[in-house]
Amino acid sequence: MTEQPTSHEGRQPLAARPQERTRPRAEAPGAPTVPTPPAQPTPPIPAGPQPQSPPLDLAGTARREGDRLRFVGAATRRIARGIDLDEIVLGLCRATVPTFSDAILVYLRDPLPVGDERPVSPFVLRLRRTDRLRLTGEEADLGNPVPVPVIDAQTDPTPAAELCEVRSGGALSEVLRGVRPVFGDSAAARAALPELLGADRAVPSGHRAILAPLRGRRRVIGAAVFLRRPDRPAFEPNDLLVAAQLATHTALGIDKAVLYGREAYIADELQRTMLPDSLPQPTGVRLASRYLPAAETARVGGDWYDAIPLPGSRVALVVGDVMGHSMTSAAIMGQLRTTAQTLAGLDLPPQEVLHHLDEQAQRLGTDRMATCLYAVYDPVSHRITIANAGHPPPILLHLGGRAEVLRVPPGAPIGVGGVDFEAVELDAPAGATLLLYTDGLVESRLRDVWTGIEQLRERLADTAQLTGPDHSPPLEALCDDVLDMLGPGDRDDDIALLAARFDGIAPSDVAYWFLEPEDAAPGRARRLARRALVRWGLEELSDSVELLVSEVVTNAVRYAERPVTLRLLRTDVLRCEVGDDSPQLPRQRRARDTDEGGRGLFLVNRLARRWGATRLSTGKVVWFELPTRA
Repeated sequence: MTEQPTSHEGRQPLAARPQERTRPRAEAPGAPTVPTPPAQPTPPIPAGPQPQSPPLDLAGTARREGDRLRFVGAATRRIARGIDLDEIVLGLCRATVPTFSDAILVYLRDPLPVGDERPVSPFVLRLRRTDRLRLTGEEADLGNPVPVPVIDAQTDPTPAAELCEVRSGGALSEVLRGVRPVFGDSAAARAALPELLGADRAVPSGHRAILAPLRGRRRVIGAAVFLRRPDRPAFEPNDLLVAAQLATHTALGIDKAVLYGREAYIADELQRTMLPDSLPQPTGVRLASRYLPAAETARVGGDWYDAIPLPGSRVALVVGDVMGHSMTSAAIMGQLRTTAQTLAGLDLPPQEVLHHLDEQAQRLGTDRMATCLYAVYDPVSHRITIANAGHPPPILLHLGGRAEVLRVPPGAPIGVGGVDFEAVELDAPAGATLLLYTDGLVESRLRDVWTGIEQLRERLADTAQLTGPDHSPPLEALCDDVLDMLGPGDRDDDIALLAARFDGIAPSDVAYWFLEPEDAAPGRARRLARRALVRWGLEELSDSVELLVSEVVTNAVRYAERPVTLRLLRTDVLRCEVGDDSPQLPRQRRARDTDEGGRGLFLVNRLARRWGATRLSTGKVVWFELPTRA
């Protein structure tokens, strides 16, 4: 019997449900075939090429962006490594050529503003540096194109205008004020680039040039131009961001370099003014000195040296070291040095000078500490008096080559307070060399101070052996040789070095007398001076010397209560010294025609080569010098 298909009421036929996909059903054997509904007609495909959406190269884009990020990171690190202006600009050029561009031109303000200085307007941009990709001879033979047109003249050492005046309201001024980099074919850049590079300079067409302003913390300080050759892919919009990053890091680095350069200049000038410009040339001693800062980045310190002429042809030798390497240390050093010069002018004993320096350091502050060594050399007696305040001991190099560390009481540093200083008097034979130094020469992280002192002593002895037992090593060469002993790890502190070669004055070249303060003293002084000049073969100076000696002795006798001293010294000049117990210094004045006196110092000033007066603790000394040869 044939079964009728079962009708399911309430259900829609399959053809009426287009949303559902029909699944094939397995039919039972012998089941009747269900007719398949007719398929819907397929719309016809129009003839011709069909538009297709371009494939997205996501991997290539990500790779290019990653390369940009890595390039920016490496370039900014290279720029940041620079300390001074030239290093920073060179870092920008080396980082961008040829990785980012084939050529670069860097313009900076001239002069560069510093800090809060208000720059002048209109300002000038000067071409600071250029860099470009250079093709080798082999590449040129293969037909590779030459660099971009702005540097097409490879024989022209100046690829663009050297100077550019930025006029207010001009095209270049507007681009610089906008701060953001622009493509070379933009309307703003097309007007600005000829103004910057020069009207006769060609600029690459298309996106092959980028003009990037360099803005520091407060103002635009320059501009950079990036260029690419025609055979290279043009700049992309994202390259503007790269140029902006490079310009920002470069400008900030230049700002820091300018500020650092100004601070270094101020520090260097401060240190230079704190130290003597030149050493005096006192009678009977030759001097040489050296100063080395701790490092190029710390050019100021508290080390100083000095040589101060004293009455009686003596000289004070000073070396000191203030704690620290700052501007404050340099300022304290300058105050102590000035105090030492003032005390030396009073002709105080070395221990008294250190005592007053100690008091001055305490007045400057509770933490103002310094070490100092003060020595006075007398070329007539061939003796030296030394007082020490916590400083490394000096070394005396004898004529035969023996070097010895002088036994000087160490004392306490200046600034401690309540400490008595002690002075010792030692022989200073002719031909010997005294070396005063600061602890930076002998102490470092690699050696203690006494090891360094022993090494310095051995170095001096070895140097003296090279010149033989009868000759002293030249002072300048000796100082250089001493500094050569410093190794790479020995520069932890600044170094001050003062070397004194003792020549002395022979007893046969000295004449010394005591004169009673009476009316006959000037006549006796003339006779004694004449005899000494005859003995020395300087009779041609008799008239001048007798006249000047008479005038100076007359002035001394007028105010003195104790015997007046008269001393003549014959060296390369003839020096006359008259001392008395009156502290009042003579002053030159213009005498009237009716005055009977007041012309003594006028004559001394006209006839003597040099003259002066120095106050002593026991009075004063008036001296003058005459040349021994015409």
